[in-house]
Amino acid sequence: MKIKNICCIGAGYVGGPTMAVIAQKCPEINVTVVDINEKRIAAWNDNDVDNIPIYEPGLSKIVAEARGRNLFFSTDVDAAIDKADMIFISVNTPTKTYGIGKGMAADLKFIELCARQIARVSTSDKIVIEKSTLPVRTAETLKNILDNTGNGVNYQILSNPEFLAEGTAVDDLMNPDRVLIGGDIETEKGKEAVQALVDVYAHWVPNERILTTNVWSSELSKLTANAFLAQRVSSINAMSELCEKTGADVNEVAKAVGMDSRIGSKFLKSSVGFGGSCFQKDILNLVYIAKSFGLHEVADYWEQVILMNDHQKRRFAANIVKTLFNTVSGKKIAILGWAFKKDTNDTRESAAIYVADYLLNEQAEIVVYDPKVKSEQIYTDLDYLNSRAEKENRTHVTIVGNPYEAAKDSHAIALLTEWDEFNELDWKKIYDDMLKPAFLFDGRRLLERKTKEKIGFEFYAIGN
Repeated sequence: MKIKNICCIGAGYVGGPTMAVIAQKCPEINVTVVDINEKRIAAWNDNDVDNIPIYEPGLSKIVAEARGRNLFFSTDVDAAIDKADMIFISVNTPTKTYGIGKGMAADLKFIELCARQIARVSTSDKIVIEKSTLPVRTAETLKNILDNTGNGVNYQILSNPEFLAEGTAVDDLMNPDRVLIGGDIETEKGKEAVQALVDVYAHWVPNERILTTNVWSSELSKLTANAFLAQRVSSINAMSELCEKTGADVNEVAKAVGMDSRIGSKFLKSSVGFGGSCFQKDILNLVYIAKSFGLHEVADYWEQVILMNDHQKRRFAANIVKTLFNTVSGKKIAILGWAFKKDTNDTRESAAIYVADYLLNEQAEIVVYDPKVKSEQIYTDLDYLNSRAEKENRTHVTIVGNPYEAAKDSHAIALLTEWDEFNELDWKKIYDDMLKPAFLFDGRRLLERKTKEKIGFEFYAIGN
């Protein structure tokens, strides 16, 4: 089965970078990324590739190479679906905000809409691939919709979860730990579909890193991987609070523990808490699945990972209030960093949103600087919480274009994203321009305590 045309529905953080790399590595395959968001597609087609909507190191160069050759971005969803041999579904699967499973279950309405659109416009056989992170057995739902159209088109459903870390997505795509492909490996047609996707990735990924499973194992593996990674972050963050009480240093503890070959050093970096689109959403989904099968002890175990993460954000913000003489009312607090991690402009579930919200509820005046996140996104993030009127957010939150402006005349600085540039700032100048005593709260363990205290800062770091 030779693939000539690929369509990806969804031009976001997964679909855009993944399809750009596939197009670059497979020049004989036409790759079309479609989305109903006209503004987003226009940004992907911007003549200045530095203005594409997703910031990832190295991505703009890849897009520039492949776009117009065999990589296309379009709002004509129907045409791309009809032409494609292989369709990736890469749309948002947010946590439900209504009805059964509210606050935990994945909302699959966009997945179902995609399936119905594929069924409506397809005139030839298709391989349909789940790229979005989905609860186990979602493929069965897709198959039920697609196989009951009555138009004679045959479909194979595959699961191909992404394992990208934002900020290193291009490297993760170029040199993945593994590519996981789940399909109906018990039938010849299913095996052919799996092999067709294997052949796409085999253009650049060694065969030993391409793992094929049944579709259910593939779906559950993504949720499990994110749950394990998030669990490590919450585990070290739980110890960070104990370190602060006992005089230990969480970085030294993490180094000692991480040198154990059975444990390893990755994801033992204590911070103000994990964010991003996957960890919280996927764990809550896992909790809901466990509860739906009556596995309450399993659900409680994984839910504690989320509770610990929420606690870490709250206690960081509460410590700012406590340290600033138990009130931040009318005080200017500078927030450095809004993205959930460095080298991305993604703000979903960023710790900065919740720390800022807490401080705003304490009547602080917030000034924000982030090198990649736009002001409208920052206001949108705060508005989404519905803690205050939108007008109030714009009255008490100011977004500025450089960190020195953010810090000027502030009572305190909260560093909430580990952007490399924050290590290179003229911290003496920042200190001189702040009100005294000048408080510096490092939520990412990025800065060196001794040098900052020597300047004169009252310095606080997670786990130290």
